[in-house]
Amino acid sequence: MRRLPPLRSLEAFAQVARLGSAKAAAAELSLSPSALSRRIAALEDFMGKKLFKRQKQLLALNRDGEALYKSIGPALELLTDAVHANMDTSRTMRLRLGVLPLFGSQRLFPKLPELRRLYPLLHIDIDTSGHGEDRLGDSLDAAIVLTESIPEGLHAVQLDENYVYAIASTDLVKQLGDKPKSDVLSRQTFLIHNDMPESFSAWKAEIGMAELQPSAIDHFDSGPLMLEAAAQGLGIAIMHDNHLDRAHDPRLARLYTVEVKSPYSYWFVCRPAALETRAVRLFHDWLVKAGL
Repeated sequence: MRRLPPLRSLEAFAQVARLGSAKAAAAELSLSPSALSRRIAALEDFMGKKLFKRQKQLLALNRDGEALYKSIGPALELLTDAVHANMDTSRTMRLRLGVLPLFGSQRLFPKLPELRRLYPLLHIDIDTSGHGEDRLGDSLDAAIVLTESIPEGLHAVQLDENYVYAIASTDLVKQLGDKPKSDVLSRQTFLIHNDMPESFSAWKAEIGMAELQPSAIDHFDSGPLMLEAAAQGLGIAIMHDNHLDRAHDPRLARLYTVEVKSPYSYWFVCRPAALETRAVRLFHDWLVKAGL
């Protein structure tokens, strides 16, 4: 029987060809760039010819690479379908997922019926206690976190980019007016999430009041409770634009129209080895495709 090149090398080649980016392919396969390059090099050694045009750090298929991808692309799809068709689908799959309450209520749970229809045997244990990245491989299989940066060694997919909003009750927004005034703001209470301490500093700097000292700062570990506190007139919540947009709460409004890029984003994170488990891989692929 004629030998085949390693399947992992073929998979790496196909991902680069499909995505048009070595960086994107490495992220999709949970590989470092050097590991991806080694797999491509192994395939080229096996084939006895180069398959890519290399320009600095960019990879593009050359003529031989295009011919190979045209030949093996459909075969790899058929192989993937055949493997999935022969999996044991009678057993319940369980995913231990860390997710912050506001992301869960506003973005994840409205989409979960779709996931259940696709994979009725995939069940999710939800943990909302925060700092999920620190508990991966222990009490969690994967997590959706709100952070400035991802610890080294984790597989991570950025889910969004945001702006910082000051959110308050509609009555308070009318009362405070259209332009920031330090004497007025210094008499207010601000509501800050424990996971977003730098957002307030960024917002103050943008309105030209970096040294602003409000009457009080109340700290929260729950986004839904922050929004409710703001709606009840208990303070000005410093949160993200999509937190307000997705709340659909007529009691709330944005205070001032300043553009403040947030230091924080939502990320899906897991240990690279976790992607080898079916529950994590199915949820990961669905989450990326769903565009939450």
